[in-house]
Amino acid sequence: MIEKTIKDYLDSHLNVPSFLERPENPPETYVLFEKTGGAESNHINSGTFAFQSYAPSLFEAAKLNVKVKACLNEMIYFTDISKAKLNSDYNFTDPETKEYRYQAVYDFKY
Repeated sequence: MIEKTIKDYLDSHLNVPSFLERPENPPETYVLFEKTGGAESNHINSGTFAFQSYAPSLFEAAKLNVKVKACLNEMIYFTDISKAKLNSDYNFTDPETKEYRYQAVYDFKY
């Protein structure tokens, strides 16, 4: 399952935890990601994932976003993922909760 591959890789290469769903009591700094779309063609799977980097300040969230992107770009050398392409990334601070976060959207082939 691609989600497990991504989570295991992030958890072994970042100094913050990653989650597929928001924990009840989240840590101060963490990564939350979800699959937002996908397809299969000729037995090749593709998927789009959104990675949200949470931190106590906007600057720290932006720095974590850079680390997440570096990890995701390296995955093609060490996993069964054959393509990891940045679709977009941006400040995604939550106006309701006032939590600082950045979001990076990636397209994968696996």
